[in-house]
Amino acid sequence: MTKRAVAPHPLLRTPTPPSWIALACESPEVLLIDHANCEKKAASTALALMFAYAEDFVLTEEMSRLAREELRHYEQVAKLIKTLKIEPLRLSPGRYAERLRRLVGRSEPQREVDLMICGAFIEARSCERFAALGPAIGGPAGELFAGLHVAESRHYKVYLDLARRAADRAGIDPEPRMEAFAKLEAELINGPDELFRFHSGAPAEAISTPVRSGPN
Repeated sequence: MTKRAVAPHPLLRTPTPPSWIALACESPEVLLIDHANCEKKAASTALALMFAYAEDFVLTEEMSRLAREELRHYEQVAKLIKTLKIEPLRLSPGRYAERLRRLVGRSEPQREVDLMICGAFIEARSCERFAALGPAIGGPAGELFAGLHVAESRHYKVYLDLARRAADRAGIDPEPRMEAFAKLEAELINGPDELFRFHSGAPAEAISTPVRSGPN
């Protein structure tokens, strides 16, 4: 199996470390269970944003579509878990999303801009990892990841467009915040991580190569 990093995603500063891909190939059960959790969380986040910004019909329509698609993805992953006879486990969450969300501003309109930027980076990393996992892990899981890559490439763009739209309405330059999220996201992905999860960093025993100087 190929266990190398693919080219970085356009929004991201760094590719997934090869050591993470190697561990993912060795730990398909944990990978799939946590992936299913991620799909549920993604749908839940979209629904929460619909309530938080209920007066914005452009945002709520986009989030409604996204939530439905994330739940369909969850159903696909859950079906594969059953097919492979993997025993469901309750996994503790990783650090990735929680650490990114610490960067989100507390006051509007900055909060809305930051929430959309945060969502864009999470979806972009999912997209990049699906592209890497498809050929690396092979089999039914590899086929699933390759198929999901296409959808995730749309999801990050939805969040990015909404971030820029919110920033434009508020007269905010989104680039400094994009830079801040990009820097933190790369640190989380390249830094040693004790817990293996779908969005975890480099396995603690194998730290990846340095972060590139800036996003594409």
